[in-house]
Amino acid sequence: MTRPAPVRLAAPLLVVVALVAGLLAAPAHAVPAKNPPLTTPWTAQALAGTPLPEYPRPQMTRADWLNLNGEWQLRQSPTDDAPQFATDLPERVNVPFPVESALSGVQRAAGDNRNYLFYRRLVTVPASWSGRRVLLHFGAVDWQTTVWVNGVAVGGHTGGYDAFTFDVTAPLRGGANEIVVKVWDPTDSRQNGSLPPIGKQTKQPGGIFYTPSSGIWQTVWLEPVPTASISGVDLTPRLADDTLRVRVSTRGDVSGHSVLAEALDGTTVVGSATGGFTEFAVPVPAARRWSPDDPFLYHLRITLRNAASSQVDRTTHYFGMREISTGVVNGVLRPKLNGRFVFQTGTLDQGFWPDGLYTAPTDAALAFDLQKHKDLGFNMVRKHIKVEPQRWFYHADRLGLLVWQDVPSLTAQDINATDAQQAQLETEAREIVNEHRGSPSVVVYTVYNEGWGERALADTRRVAQAVKTQDPTRLVNAHSGHNCCQSLGDPGTGDIDDWHVYLGPDSPLASSSRIAVLGEFGGLGLRAPGHEWSPNGSFFAYEWQPNSTALTDRYVGLVQGTQNLMLGKGLSASVYTEITDQEGELNGFLTYDRQVVKMDQARVRAANLSLIAASRSVGSSAPVALPLNTRRSFQVTTPGYTNRFLRHRDSLAYTEIVDANSSAVLKDDATYTVRAGLADASCYSFESVNFPGQFLRHQESRVRNSPNDGSALLRADATWCARVGVSGSGVSLESYNFRGRYLRHYDAQVWLSNGTGGAAWNSPALWAADSTWNVTTPWAP
Repeated sequence: MTRPAPVRLAAPLLVVVALVAGLLAAPAHAVPAKNPPLTTPWTAQALAGTPLPEYPRPQMTRADWLNLNGEWQLRQSPTDDAPQFATDLPERVNVPFPVESALSGVQRAAGDNRNYLFYRRLVTVPASWSGRRVLLHFGAVDWQTTVWVNGVAVGGHTGGYDAFTFDVTAPLRGGANEIVVKVWDPTDSRQNGSLPPIGKQTKQPGGIFYTPSSGIWQTVWLEPVPTASISGVDLTPRLADDTLRVRVSTRGDVSGHSVLAEALDGTTVVGSATGGFTEFAVPVPAARRWSPDDPFLYHLRITLRNAASSQVDRTTHYFGMREISTGVVNGVLRPKLNGRFVFQTGTLDQGFWPDGLYTAPTDAALAFDLQKHKDLGFNMVRKHIKVEPQRWFYHADRLGLLVWQDVPSLTAQDINATDAQQAQLETEAREIVNEHRGSPSVVVYTVYNEGWGERALADTRRVAQAVKTQDPTRLVNAHSGHNCCQSLGDPGTGDIDDWHVYLGPDSPLASSSRIAVLGEFGGLGLRAPGHEWSPNGSFFAYEWQPNSTALTDRYVGLVQGTQNLMLGKGLSASVYTEITDQEGELNGFLTYDRQVVKMDQARVRAANLSLIAASRSVGSSAPVALPLNTRRSFQVTTPGYTNRFLRHRDSLAYTEIVDANSSAVLKDDATYTVRAGLADASCYSFESVNFPGQFLRHQESRVRNSPNDGSALLRADATWCARVGVSGSGVSLESYNFRGRYLRHYDAQVWLSNGTGGAAWNSPALWAADSTWNVTTPWAP
């Protein structure tokens, strides 16, 4: 090929996922890849032509653009050298793959101290762009970037996870133009006192921390725009009146200009409105709601018009009509999607690849992990302390996955950030929120994780509030795993109360101000020889399983335990660790190379869908009034065992068959007097009929009768709060001092249980039925 292919025009948004660039002014070839530690199904395709040729910004498309991915020149330096112009650099690298990756063609060691990277590329701008401004876009570069065009500095940027743009019109000339990019990425080396947000990257990978991704790691591209142009569009659906709120920002002189916004269903305009540069409403009549079950996307056409109403600029977008909120559902604060509670179940998705590290080898690979979430029956994904390219969010939007987006953290080491470093973290957080306002899939922002980089609770609260103020349409998780690790404790703010429990599951109690979620749990591991790689030769999981069947059995049990927590403790969401193995961490549903699904996919899907279905009809947890100072008996409700009743024998509680022919002793043992709670009069205590002064209490999880010794511990252990039965009918008796644990029978014995697994008496199976009782007329009247 001796001349470039023509620049392709943007396709209608319906097929924007397939939109690819016209080729560069020079042939778009690539440096041969190095041998990755593992190959994925897409490794061989990654460098066949222009790497990642798809249009990189599906949420705001224009007709003309040039993809600058492919071979660039490279120089690596341990010191802060000056850039070199009009000079060939000694190495070659495939942009946008990090220099540590095999697909970059460099594959440098994780601990390499050449933290200064210089990239060089010659580009010819099409003559047809004459008269327009030319923008140079970077999807993401880790971490601090300076750019020159033809020797002229055009701008700098600090931040490894957000996009940035420079207007490079002034220094451009006919023929070849030289672009030089300087990147400083110290990762966690602490070079020059640095402390950048890095997520899971480290110079010394192992365990739960992984190989770094330095330099350019998302698409680089050129775009021509009019002298007055659209620079951004904020979109906010409002279901109350079926409108889309639109705010357009611009570049250049837009005096006397206006904006026409048109909402389309396919190619049919369903609503339009004209406005200025403040928020205005576009009607979307009888709007179809976006959800994981129906991820319907409308198209949006934005036209910038001059005073004569002539088109100056046009961009195309998409949107989903959905709202995320919180509200009380049958007595429990829950997240609501479009006004209804649905349990959000997902995985921790860390987004590393053995061939491309931070950069997926192809767009199909980028979409694969999300599609696998859908295949496995999940409706949510937590993007863990990394921010993916815009196309990842488009795939989540079109597939229908709720996204919890983490703010990438500072180092996990206990190092206090300076004021300037804290300010940089907050700047990057603001940029992340700004870039994802239009994505219907994004429903939660997580600010801190397990105390990593946390300075003080006051900072945590302040940053969480700043994110909420910036985007009040989404939920804010101030601190995921505040009960864990280096956390400074519960900040008590935000929309979400988030625990990490390995293996789990377990949950905080839902409160009147925050929903209860399990932000990380699980971590079940299975070895897959031939499909695993560790940078230090060691492999880690939270619990090893011997084979796929055992692994699947254990997972299905964890899901049932999660459902029990939804019913008994008010849990509203859970995040399982994790979707794929990560280097030396082998607790994924899939291997790191995405070649093997380690669990029985059909059984996993059935378990997850059953959990989601159960949430749609979750019952009331309202208090139940019991008749004080009267005798009552407690009948088992578990099918097949309804002829059994709660009784005590030798001080321990059991269930036993009781009928009209039973002995008087058995009838007495199976009868209790309902008293006001010894620790709280709004709850209840149950006094033995034939052993007055003895009360039903729990002790080390076993339920028994004990004399009232007047101690605070006895009073608390012997107090039970009556709720609507967790199975949906009858009565459940919740421990006063261990909320979320209930009086439960198992194998004729009676225990205090939350049904999350572990001991046999805490088995998830049949927990809801076993923990529900019918309060009946007494056997000993």
